[in-house]
Amino acid sequence: MADPTHSSSPIFKLLLLLIIPVIYSTYVYQTDNYNAGPLPEDHSFETSISVPEWHDRILAKAQRIGEGLLHGPEDLAYDPKSRFLYTGCLDGWIRRVDLAGDGEFKVENWVQTGEHGRPLGVVLGLDGSLIIADAYEGLLKVSPDKEVEVLVDEAKGVKFGITDGVDVASDGTIYFTDASYKYRLDNHMLDILEARPHGRLMSFDPSSNETIVLLGDLYFANGVAVSPDQKSLIYCETVLRRCRRYYIQGENKGINESFIDNLPGYPDNIRYDGEGHYWIGLSAGRTMLWDIFFKYPILRRILYVVDKFVTVPKSMKNSGVLGVSLDGQPVALYSDPNLILATSGLKIGNYLYYGSLYKSYISRIDLTQTKIPEK
Repeated sequence: MADPTHSSSPIFKLLLLLIIPVIYSTYVYQTDNYNAGPLPEDHSFETSISVPEWHDRILAKAQRIGEGLLHGPEDLAYDPKSRFLYTGCLDGWIRRVDLAGDGEFKVENWVQTGEHGRPLGVVLGLDGSLIIADAYEGLLKVSPDKEVEVLVDEAKGVKFGITDGVDVASDGTIYFTDASYKYRLDNHMLDILEARPHGRLMSFDPSSNETIVLLGDLYFANGVAVSPDQKSLIYCETVLRRCRRYYIQGENKGINESFIDNLPGYPDNIRYDGEGHYWIGLSAGRTMLWDIFFKYPILRRILYVVDKFVTVPKSMKNSGVLGVSLDGQPVALYSDPNLILATSGLKIGNYLYYGSLYKSYISRIDLTQTKIPEK
């Protein structure tokens, strides 16, 4: 039998034909625009944090709202006065769902953010407007009579690449993130795979139209939420599986510190429920495969090259919504092995609503059928 490792072996020649282009392409693309880098030295690959209560089969218990009418509902915003639930969809439309009906959920096309818009973060403004982080259009304001205004689409001369998460403080200041100034939403996975700090956390003052970059060098800066005492922001860094706290008021103003690390998945949006809990959407559960990719940049370079020619599974399953206390302690996780790309969670009354980029509806879970630990 011929030695398969011998240079004249057909198998050896076949391996060379397969491997050499990959190695060559990896080198070429490393010097191209894409260049995967190492994660920070303090990033942990240890066991994820322990969650006291874990519901890992939520799809069977979830009710579908607006099925077929809400494609890729990303973030959620609720107006308790009108009882409308707002969400941004894949086709650029902001749609709202009437939650006032008894079991009837009317879906309305409310406003489109632009010809090429893709609304991500949504939050109610103080004057009844809706503030939107549109991935392509920038930071937007939609008045109650549906007039769309671009507030800002760049900071320090750098255009926003993926305007992402947004929240509004009690003084009217808008806080938002640009997930990546380098990449756009249609190739955001390149930013994830490159794992370099292209994200920013910013503020916008409507009274002066001033935009301030609070923090730069963030790893895919995603959701942001103002704390109930208005002294700090909690923001998420998807690639690093963590959320951090940045102080905007008080004696700690300007301090940036850990809030919750080593999450069991990759965080997206974060919302405060007014009852002592933040809710963090986990777009995908943590896996050994993704740990290996993030640990070794060379593998992410190869993955980038291979993905140009074949479809590489992204393993974006086992996502869900994590409830966290005000001091950053996990309290409850709602997930499912078959849930893909859950992006947000919002508690309204006794229900937990969540969106997903992969679905054409909003889901909700009756929390009276489960237990949430005391805060």
